[in-house]
Amino acid sequence: MDSSGQRPALSKRYLYIIAFFSGMTTLAIELSASRLLGSVFGNSNLVWANVIGLMLLYLTVGYFLGGRLADRFPSPALLLKIIIWAAFLSALIPLFGRPIITRAALAVFGAEAALALGSFIVILILFSVPVTLLGTVSPFVIKLAMADLESSGRVAGQVYAISTLGSLLGAFLPVLLTIPQIGTTRTFLLFAGLSFAVAFPALLWLDGRRALVYALMPAIVALLAASALSGPLRPPAAAAQLRYDGESAYNYIQVQEDSDGYRYLYLNEGQGIHSQWHETEIFYEGAWDYFLAAPYFNAPPFQAEQVTSLLLIGLAAGTIPRQHISIYGDIPIYGIELDPEIIAVGAEFFDMNPTAMPNLRAVAGDGRYLLNRSQEQFAVIAIDAYRPPYIPWHLTTVEFFGEVKARLRADGVVAINVGRTDTDRRLVDALSSTLLQVFPSVHALDVPRSFNSLLVATTQPTDPRNLRANLEYRSAGVDPALYEILSLAADALVPLGSSEIIFTDDLAPVETLVDSIVLDFLLSGRADEFRLDHD
Repeated sequence: MDSSGQRPALSKRYLYIIAFFSGMTTLAIELSASRLLGSVFGNSNLVWANVIGLMLLYLTVGYFLGGRLADRFPSPALLLKIIIWAAFLSALIPLFGRPIITRAALAVFGAEAALALGSFIVILILFSVPVTLLGTVSPFVIKLAMADLESSGRVAGQVYAISTLGSLLGAFLPVLLTIPQIGTTRTFLLFAGLSFAVAFPALLWLDGRRALVYALMPAIVALLAASALSGPLRPPAAAAQLRYDGESAYNYIQVQEDSDGYRYLYLNEGQGIHSQWHETEIFYEGAWDYFLAAPYFNAPPFQAEQVTSLLLIGLAAGTIPRQHISIYGDIPIYGIELDPEIIAVGAEFFDMNPTAMPNLRAVAGDGRYLLNRSQEQFAVIAIDAYRPPYIPWHLTTVEFFGEVKARLRADGVVAINVGRTDTDRRLVDALSSTLLQVFPSVHALDVPRSFNSLLVATTQPTDPRNLRANLEYRSAGVDPALYEILSLAADALVPLGSSEIIFTDDLAPVETLVDSIVLDFLLSGRADEFRLDHD
């Protein structure tokens, strides 16, 4: 009570400010939650469904409790304390979650399914209390802002409109600005700090010196943050050093370099190597090498000079373009990569720059969209954008492959890197069956010592024996490295499987299929064998 015996009140304008920042913080936390989990578990529909579903559950509980609390204890000071506690606990999420995420990353890398799933659940539970508290704010604000029953509808509408406007800002700021610029953890701290900054001065005005105890909260967060942010989310491998560690709007990105000078690009959970570089070596006996063999499924005698251009969807840091330049010379290469930060990392650490690759045009954007904006015809289109279990479904459909074929020359080929296990080829078979809806011939080869298969589709009817036949027509001028790759590719040929699944723009159950494959493999008891060398 004040000196007049009246309960101190917050102005309606200030209450609306509280509603705005509460809505902004709620959505910012939800978007940051997906990024926090995405660094290990990816951004599949399953992850998003868990994040959105549980956030809605927590908010539902918060709305219910907020209405009950506001009716029983319509105190502005209580509302402010709820916001301060929500801000404090929101700031603790990434700080307590960071070691859990780090352990989860190692669990995913080691295919420890139970530990990875447990970490996923624990992280989501961390959000329960702060998001529930944030859910109590709107009904509380409505109660305090309402002067009489006649204005109840108008006040409720205004509060929810202002809160939703804040949510709109909270949806865009993390993705477009704060996460790429300052990272996920600091994004949590920023929005939690804004909520604290809105509520604490008002509580200090209402409660005086008794509110000073809440000033300890930022100090506690600062001390914990100093400790939690002292190292990378995922430590480098043994005998390797970290050359780059950062976040973009799409990925958690690491560049590691081992003692022999090999550099590796890791994304998110670090389960696969997405690009590799060495100062003197070009070929690494991986899936990238086998893309070089794709055009040799054409009828013999096929010559290297016929490979005149390449379009690559899934550029990463430029391993495939570097290899094509080494074998096929300075052919024009159009590389598409969704994440512009990966292109920047490739330029700095993998020689993917105009000086080393003057013929490479690297563009950031969606592969299908940019493919359709191109008017060029290519000898080879390579797709290295599938990273099980996070496969962009719109790059798997009949309609997409029709668009790919339209951008190929009359003797053009498309090559796709697909993940599998040693016993489960359902994804490979479904994609080959889908390709056969568009292309007359499709061939498959299994990359040795990996869980990767390469599917090659040709615009003309071709025979898998063409690959080995082209070896016999090689001239003395053919690069020995290419000849070795063609030999390995010919030995890696496997019969084409069939599938009743055909992916279309209307129905493409890619994630369901991949989740089933991964689950079956984990339950087989051989999870420690599971690795994907490349995406």
